[in-house]
Amino acid sequence: MSRIGKRPVPLPQGVTATTEGQILSVKGPKGTLDLQMRDEIAYDIGDDGILVKPANDTKQARAFWGMQRTLVQNLVTGVSEGFTKVLEITGVGYRAQAQGRNLKLQLGYSHDVNFAVPEGVDVKTPDANTVEITGIDKQKVGQVAAEIRRWRKPEPYKGKGIKYRGEYIFRKEGKKK
Repeated sequence: MSRIGKRPVPLPQGVTATTEGQILSVKGPKGTLDLQMRDEIAYDIGDDGILVKPANDTKQARAFWGMQRTLVQNLVTGVSEGFTKVLEITGVGYRAQAQGRNLKLQLGYSHDVNFAVPEGVDVKTPDANTVEITGIDKQKVGQVAAEIRRWRKPEPYKGKGIKYRGEYIFRKEGKKK
């Protein structure tokens, strides 16, 4: 039994959910998101929210139960509040600057890195060492953050690179003389 799957997903004020065929659509103040429904899972839209339960008693249905409930919760949270990831850039001369739908990164290479921001995701740079990635789709926001971070991962000796806010970087001691 999935403990997460048993709880219904509450729908906040201003958020509506509908099903059309095998698509679950959630509409809110920030936009609309869709989810392809699984055959093994039954979705009940009621007054208390969206109840996700297995359609049959197979091992595969029980395996998908909690994950599908979490995906529905991410849709509801995305259209009502949205998701944000914050990246911090550490290093001498390392900078970021948002220019429209592009992000210009100076990361110690011989050239600047121009990162094209995909649709559905917004990137802001409050200062030269901070990048804020926001959007309504949790998967897209996380993917964009991971792609930006991949340009210069934090190294363990000085901690230089791009890291998530709150991420712990395991530090190593330098060589002994």
